[in-house]
Amino acid sequence: MIRALNLATALCLLAAPLLLSDFWLMNILGRTLVYGIVALSLTFLATYGGFVSLAQTMIAGVAGYAVAITVPEAVPANGAQLPYLLAIPLALMAASLAGLLVGLISMRTNDIYLLMITLALAVGVSLFAQANTALLNGYEGIRNVLGPEVFGLPLRNPLTFYLTALAIAVALYLAVLWLVKTPFGLVLQGLRSHPRRVSALGFDARLHRVMAFAVAGLIAGVGGIMVTIYNIGITPASIGMGATVNILVMCVIGGMRHPAGAFIGALIFTLLDTFAASIYDRDRFNTLIGMVFLGIVLLSPDGVPGLIQIAGRQIRKLFRSVEEHPGNQG
Repeated sequence: MIRALNLATALCLLAAPLLLSDFWLMNILGRTLVYGIVALSLTFLATYGGFVSLAQTMIAGVAGYAVAITVPEAVPANGAQLPYLLAIPLALMAASLAGLLVGLISMRTNDIYLLMITLALAVGVSLFAQANTALLNGYEGIRNVLGPEVFGLPLRNPLTFYLTALAIAVALYLAVLWLVKTPFGLVLQGLRSHPRRVSALGFDARLHRVMAFAVAGLIAGVGGIMVTIYNIGITPASIGMGATVNILVMCVIGGMRHPAGAFIGALIFTLLDTFAASIYDRDRFNTLIGMVFLGIVLLSPDGVPGLIQIAGRQIRKLFRSVEEHPGNQG
């Protein structure tokens, strides 16, 4: 069943360019994929390590700003003038280092204390970006980040952007599934369930935790670069409190039991954000997404996939009841 679902999903994603307009490719599916990558970094930490970090959007912003201040076409221009071939690896290194630092700072905390520390770090970096006018251009941020060419085509082309984002998202998704089956991933899952037993077996719990944050930082950095290119720039608002909460909402809506939940949540959030004006007052979008969020959390802690499973069980139970008592149908 799962293989069939995965195959159907893959076929739909590959067929999307043949069936959908440029608007859907770029602003629905493309946006879903790039924000889903950022959400994947949080899902990876929460699902397999039990660490709910609110710093992932900030780390994505570190990579986004790192690219924006180094590429030549950015406005306002900075002195680095590096090609994307160099700017992107440097940005990913910066994001990994930021994740490593977050892991070190929050090493001794868990649960609500981890949430508060990572939230404070995220807000602090956002305020720093607002105040820094010399390098980061303050509130206005940095514009005109168009991305590199891919096989001679501009990355901002809807089809090129969608296929590139899809390839990156699939690669990272499969990488996470592979990583959690390695010894590192198994120890990380042990830390989530039985941290004392893991330490008693001789594993360095702190090292594995910090490295998990570094890996999540790398994933968030990839997403941050793609989000910056999607938005043609970056501002402090794109890494602020609102953006941070949005990523958390995506993860919860999609469910934190599986990495695929990050992309499911990102798709639902994107659809609501895009079409809210036609079904609800656009100025009250936060109310709408809050109602959806609250309803899903109350009905299923596993997000939308959990709701589907619950509905499936109820339908099967109904059919069994009808089969066992056929005389009661009338």
